[in-house]
Amino acid sequence: MQVSGQAPATSLPIGSDADLAWVRQEVRQCAAQLGFGLVQQTKLVTAASELARNTLVHGGGGRVEITPLDNGRSRGLRMRFIDSGPGIRDLELAMTDGYTSGGGLGLGLSGAKRLVQEFSVDTEPGRGTTVTAVAWVAQVPASRPVLG
Repeated sequence: MQVSGQAPATSLPIGSDADLAWVRQEVRQCAAQLGFGLVQQTKLVTAASELARNTLVHGGGGRVEITPLDNGRSRGLRMRFIDSGPGIRDLELAMTDGYTSGGGLGLGLSGAKRLVQEFSVDTEPGRGTTVTAVAWVAQVPASRPVLG
């Protein structure tokens, strides 16, 4: 979906709570530069925060790759959260609203999925997890003609 000439991916470590703040800041900054509206920026930062925390808490840390996208019709942002932790034993269960393995609200993966247009999880017990989330800048509808 990318075209040549796009900005390269930014890779940030996720190894501490302080890193979570850097991830949120970088996602908001990149989203604003790509033309995402404030509501869309907030959704992306929320998804990034949830997924980064999962990477830290459940995956033992890892990294995020933040990549601007351009498919010729729209600009977007891909966030790829990568860890080499224990993996997710039952992905279907983990994607269920209300399921939690850490005492939270159980909305991390499923909640993040609802905040973006494309979402995938590649995981295997003992091999780690990669979660990819992609959002596209919403197109503002053309103004209606003035009748008169």
